[in-house]
Amino acid sequence: MSHDSFDFTGKVALVTGGRSGIGQATAVAFARNGAKVVVNGRTNADETMEQIKEIGGEAIFVPGDVSKLEDVQNLINTTVETYGRLDIAFNNAGLLPVTAPLVEQTVEDFDKIIAVDLRGVFLCMKYQIPEMLKVGGGSIINCGSVVSTVADPGMAPYAAAKHGVAGLTKGAALEYAKAGIRANVVCPAFTETGMTSVWLADPEFTEVVKSFNAQGRVATPDEITWFVMLLASDWGSFMTGGVYAMDGGQTAH
Repeated sequence: MSHDSFDFTGKVALVTGGRSGIGQATAVAFARNGAKVVVNGRTNADETMEQIKEIGGEAIFVPGDVSKLEDVQNLINTTVETYGRLDIAFNNAGLLPVTAPLVEQTVEDFDKIIAVDLRGVFLCMKYQIPEMLKVGGGSIINCGSVVSTVADPGMAPYAAAKHGVAGLTKGAALEYAKAGIRANVVCPAFTETGMTSVWLADPEFTEVVKSFNAQGRVATPDEITWFVMLLASDWGSFMTGGVYAMDGGQTAH
């Protein structure tokens, strides 16, 4: 799938969780379409950076954990120190859910999910928005989930975090719309990534996941990337405060 109909020349795009999967695909697509890209991850993003280099794109990697205040501050400061501005942010970093009934979930598991999947988005937005205000606006795309609007058994803390992402995004969209900042949530259903590969290695589990949606399949990272690019671009100029399902019809049931 080609994403080459967008033009981000002169823009600076930040992608958290850019090591693999949806984050990697999006970081590479931004670079291919002219943006200077800041890639974030907890460990490294060597493969992502190599792909960007191969297409002649420009990017830097900034390590950090989005649940940690100091790491997020460093991420935003390094972005601005390197490229002078911030125009687009794809807050994609997240953890997969622990699957267990609510009463069997540990407090530690709950805190860990909330820290990365919800607090991390809050911290990123808190420090991204002031930089976007300085340049007259920008676009924030937060990676939610199909469980940003519904829930599945066995992942109540994850559903709570992703519902929270939707609420944070709507609030920010209303507060900063007239300042030229747009904020939206993209909500993928199960997507084939490095993180989910262990689950998809189980044929029985894979068939169950496919049965959740009307198309009977899982998504690819490129399918999600296309819509992130749209929300980041001028084509999405009238889109803010939206919570957009990319789920093969799962939430239409």
